[in-house]
Amino acid sequence: MVIDMNETGLTTLAQIEAFLDGTLEVTFSGHGADEERYKHIQSVVRRFRYRSLKRTQKGLLIRYLQHTTGYSRQQLTRLIRRASSSRPLRKRYGAPRRGFTRRYTLADIALLAETDALHGTLSGPATRHLMHRAFEVFGDSRYQRLAGISTAHLYNLRKHRRYETGRKTYLPTRSLQIAIGQRRAPAPDGRPGFIRIDTVHQGDQDGIKGVYHINAVDCVSQWELVASCEKISENYLLPVIGNLLEGFPFEILGFHADNGSEFINHRVAAMLEKLRIELTKSRPRHSNDNGLAETKNAAIVRKQFGYAHIPQRFASQVNAFCADYLNPYVNFHRPSLFPETLVDAKGKVRKRYPQHRVQTPYEKLTSIQNVEQYLKDGITLEVLETQAQASTDNQAAERLNRARKQLFQSIDRSNAA
Repeated sequence: MVIDMNETGLTTLAQIEAFLDGTLEVTFSGHGADEERYKHIQSVVRRFRYRSLKRTQKGLLIRYLQHTTGYSRQQLTRLIRRASSSRPLRKRYGAPRRGFTRRYTLADIALLAETDALHGTLSGPATRHLMHRAFEVFGDSRYQRLAGISTAHLYNLRKHRRYETGRKTYLPTRSLQIAIGQRRAPAPDGRPGFIRIDTVHQGDQDGIKGVYHINAVDCVSQWELVASCEKISENYLLPVIGNLLEGFPFEILGFHADNGSEFINHRVAAMLEKLRIELTKSRPRHSNDNGLAETKNAAIVRKQFGYAHIPQRFASQVNAFCADYLNPYVNFHRPSLFPETLVDAKGKVRKRYPQHRVQTPYEKLTSIQNVEQYLKDGITLEVLETQAQASTDNQAAERLNRARKQLFQSIDRSNAA
């Protein structure tokens, strides 16, 4: 575009105003190049003595120049200010720069990665000294540029993509220390109410999780309660834990688990703290800290449910089976072995399981001295005795087996449908 304008007829501000109102006294075509527009602006500023004009007259002239040059009002204000101070109007910018020249090549970055791999990624100053020695002392010309690198820029090169592809550092998995619970074994001292708890997963199928069984066992009496839930997330697990704690006939004083996050978390800790229950967790290299619960997992839970997948939607039915049939049978009718601890002449602790110490959890509970002081309000030995005598051991086992068969038949029919 080229400016082709005849301004000989525009000598007064009135003519400028008439031009803006549509009077065609000026032949105007295009905006032209920057140099031509600069000359036009400088000519108009001098012709009308812009600095001596009033504010409204300056505004009129700026509107005129907007029409003839195509510049914005802000840019015209800057150009008019320069032209009014008798400074020449010319471009202050040139061709775009190509940026900084790269001093360190991709080969240098690869060499830095190789050096870090050999020496185990030392600190910046130490790595810089190594590269300086490689060039100055040992004459390795490959380090000529890297020998003079600054420590700050060395860290910049370590962030380069070429460095990351050539140098990958793998850190070992670090254990997460959670300051929840005491890391020690329970210390019941012959008192009931110190339970050990664990989870048992009922198998996967096609990548889909099955139900989870929660198994809680008292350390002293081996009173055991099993419950089931769909998932071990907090929303599903917390109500189950609350029901288990409420289901024991005696007050719960201690709660011991392994280091799984389903039990060692702030919400479970807050619930136990509210109930004034001591929370402990297993120690490293002490597999027997939660051994009682893990033993019951195999002897009770796996023996009753096996290893086959049970879909999560049947969790409520499985939980009802546990509450109505499994838990009463285990605590009132299924015998458990209780150890007798012996210490030999060398100080080694041995455990024996003599026949006279085989008892049901109910029998063991009632054999504890002054057991009434540990029972919950409303729970008496007479109430427990009534439950124990409601059926014989064989009758309770028959009811349990019949209910388990019906449960699995119901699950199989639903899966087949």
